[in-house]
Amino acid sequence: MQVKSRHHLRSDDVSELETDLSDKLGVSLDGDAYERVEFEDADREVILIDGEPRVAFFDEEAFLTVRGANAYEPERRLVTVDTGAISFVSDGADVMRPGITEATEDISPDDLVVIAEETHGKVLAVGRARVEGTEMAGNEGKVVDSLHHVGDELYEFTA
Repeated sequence: MQVKSRHHLRSDDVSELETDLSDKLGVSLDGDAYERVEFEDADREVILIDGEPRVAFFDEEAFLTVRGANAYEPERRLVTVDTGAISFVSDGADVMRPGITEATEDISPDDLVVIAEETHGKVLAVGRARVEGTEMAGNEGKVVDSLHHVGDELYEFTA
């Protein structure tokens, strides 16, 4: 991912971002420097917090990256998968009902969600929900479309 531009966020933009992610995920972002990075070859923007890519825009909606979610540990919009699903989700597969052990009730269709593994709580991916959180677990069907995962281009990006 080739950087096109990089500039610091204004304090009111930082406040808006912090409030938005606190409301969505129950996280408190804390950093001294917030920078927006735009790319030449990707239709995505990233927010660096103290030089680390912690937030990205998915369809123009700010949300934590996998690395950001592992740093800030979200309490909401969280989908937990069993150990059998880890390798699939880590490779970018969409999330299927049989692999889900738990999902927070605050999830609505089309919400961005964080996907974590059940044993250690490590975040593996970010995706878009297809169903309510209460309908996630079950026997069959795709319930989360994967948008960003461990090892992808965004995950590997360094500033």
